[in-house]
Amino acid sequence: MKNLRDIQQFEEFDHLELIAKQVVEGFITGLHKSPYHGFSVEFAEHRLYNKGESTKHIDWKLYARTEKLFVKRYEEETNLRAHLIIDTSSSMLFPVKEKRMNKLAYSVYLGSALVYLMKRQRDAVGLSLFDEEVRLHTDARLSQVHLSFLYNELRQLISPEFKPKNRKTSAAESLNILAEQIKKRSLIILFSDMFSDEDPEALFSALQHLRFNKHEVILFHVTDHELEQDFEFANRPHRFVDLESGRELKLNPGEVREQYRKQSNALMSELKTRCGQYRIDFVEADIRRDFAEVLQAYLLKRSKLY
Repeated sequence: MKNLRDIQQFEEFDHLELIAKQVVEGFITGLHKSPYHGFSVEFAEHRLYNKGESTKHIDWKLYARTEKLFVKRYEEETNLRAHLIIDTSSSMLFPVKEKRMNKLAYSVYLGSALVYLMKRQRDAVGLSLFDEEVRLHTDARLSQVHLSFLYNELRQLISPEFKPKNRKTSAAESLNILAEQIKKRSLIILFSDMFSDEDPEALFSALQHLRFNKHEVILFHVTDHELEQDFEFANRPHRFVDLESGRELKLNPGEVREQYRKQSNALMSELKTRCGQYRIDFVEADIRRDFAEVLQAYLLKRSKLY
């Protein structure tokens, strides 16, 4: 299961945990089929058997081929503490089209898959939601009751009833608050389009605040690349509506596309540069691309830390 089309064809559409399982299991199967290794969530590598230790994990099939004793090494339970932070402002509802994956839904499905993956790896996970303010904040836990609560909160974000109109983004203030509320060193996984009327320096300072408090950070920059960065709308008059303020603008995209792209690329370049300076992993999460790329980015970051 890779994208919204797969999800829509899945019978238990409303069962978010089951969808997350399908996404993760499909991803892991793909890794096992791939010639590129190193992302296994269970088996890690072989090492030579040391005389006197338990024979429980000896690989007897490998012994039959090599006549040498090797032990299977597994990823240890590292007690990684992770925290998902999802931007739920109105701009995350783009594109506003029926049966199209919007940025919030993409973040929710990926977040759910990460929760399931962390459960498999026995990592504790917390969840925070923000727009104009912090709407939800939980501590990182591993219990099944806690995970069920997280799935329920995430499920509400993709329900037809959830339509947050004119909710602006106060990312700088929210991230500063969360940086102080997340007391123990954690892996922060932030899903946001980073669209905000705030002073850019304040936003960059908030990202730096997370790193200053010893947290590791992955920023998944969630966008519809084709429309929001390349501005590939048809060359005819359009009415554009700011989902956060309600302001409207009528124009022909072809008349402003070149200038729009220049400004968009400049903003993207600045964001990438600042993340590099603060040692924040920056991942372009285009909602038209498969979930696997984001899951792989998470596993790569986790493997570097633990």
